[in-house]
Amino acid sequence: MDAVVILVLGVSCLLLLSLWRQSSGRGKLPPGPAPLPLVGNILQIDVRDISKSFASLSKVYGPVFTLYLGMKPSVVLHGYEAVKEALIDFGEDFAGRGSFAVSERVNKGLGILFSNGNTWKEMRRFSIMTLRNFGMGKRSVEDRVQEEARCLVEELRKTNGEPCDPTFLLGCAPCNVICSIIFRKRFDYKDEDFLNLMEKFNENLRLLSLPWMQVCNAFPFIIDYLPGIHNKILKNFAYVKDYVLERVKEHQESLDIDNPLDFIDCFLIKMEQEKHSPQSEFTIASLIATVTDMFGAGTETTSTTLRYGLLLLLKHAEVTAKVQEEIERVIGRERTPCMQDRSHMPYTDAVVHEVQRYIDLVPNNLSHAVTRDVKFRGYVLPKGTTVITSLTSVLYDDKEFPHPEKFDPGHFLDDSGNFKKSDYFMPFSTGKRMCAGEGLARMELFLFLTTILQNFKLKPLVDPKDIDTTPITSGFGHVPPSYQLCFLPL
Repeated sequence: MDAVVILVLGVSCLLLLSLWRQSSGRGKLPPGPAPLPLVGNILQIDVRDISKSFASLSKVYGPVFTLYLGMKPSVVLHGYEAVKEALIDFGEDFAGRGSFAVSERVNKGLGILFSNGNTWKEMRRFSIMTLRNFGMGKRSVEDRVQEEARCLVEELRKTNGEPCDPTFLLGCAPCNVICSIIFRKRFDYKDEDFLNLMEKFNENLRLLSLPWMQVCNAFPFIIDYLPGIHNKILKNFAYVKDYVLERVKEHQESLDIDNPLDFIDCFLIKMEQEKHSPQSEFTIASLIATVTDMFGAGTETTSTTLRYGLLLLLKHAEVTAKVQEEIERVIGRERTPCMQDRSHMPYTDAVVHEVQRYIDLVPNNLSHAVTRDVKFRGYVLPKGTTVITSLTSVLYDDKEFPHPEKFDPGHFLDDSGNFKKSDYFMPFSTGKRMCAGEGLARMELFLFLTTILQNFKLKPLVDPKDIDTTPITSGFGHVPPSYQLCFLPL
């Protein structure tokens, strides 16, 4: 009986503590649905499609509202004005990274994607500077992308026009580009290590987008104490980190301080320069976390966009025909596409932008956190408050993009057929924590897609009207359904 009484008292105390914590700060935070003890609002949203729940809640509570995903409050920003105001106008105040339970277990606050404070500032500054030194946004990186595009075309030719699933081939190309920058090497498309890495990245994006992982993020103790797919994700990340560690050891043995050849060399040199500084952020653990972040982010997001893009082009044959006509007129069949061509190819440029807008790859962005107590739109957000910015609400704004649920390159064309920029185009986020590899990703998407369409006719295996472009998961990311097509040489 004593044990039962203690258990009841313990649960009651937890419930009272939960209610007190949830109510104590609500006078400062934006309005939102009343949370339940312990679980918060998790039962009031659809974890299979959180963006849809956010849209519904914004109609009731406005563009800024509070949700409790578990016992901690998160402030949701819905719509262009709120997102822009926070991430650009209040950029420094909203530059923190919110908690992401799996990442905290993997990188322990290190790296570039999920780090905070001085760690994040140092890693981002160093990474951007080093990437620029190795030609990011310059001709040297463009040469690498063009060469990889040619290799991709040769691999696609080997399919001999037979039905194939493009997933791994479209993953290999961007992965090889980032590998050449980080590891100064590229892989053969049949390399076993390469294919294993591709499989881990692809599987993790799919698993991270399942409803279960949204629950794990709200209740992090699940990851430490319960079985589930989160353990598979952690195992995949461990595999990638072990691979990166082996490459780092090779670089330590071959390092020439006077002649750095890639990102890892530059990081090791920085480590040597700061080895006597106890506050240095440049450690082996930090190197592995940063390279793992760059490796994954530089591979999976671009390859998924390419895969989704081809699916959309299969469904919309009239769009594909217009792109190929523009390629024929501006580039021809013999010359390799280059970035200078983009300014003369407004329709193709619009198609690439519309692919990114339509697929809405990371619908709710990586969560942010405020770096100090912030007064925002009449509310007070205490330091550390998690902030979720709905990119879906920006990319699918029906005033900026008429009929946003339709795939229409006209969203990025003016009445004269010229390319039209939009401030609402935020697939890479915006502000202080926007994607550091945006320039490379945009280059890859344009060059890979134009090179593929320059060389092949895309043939679907079913009637285009029967092609379903609905993502199979809508959590962390929008993952396209599996499909096959034929690449018919032109």
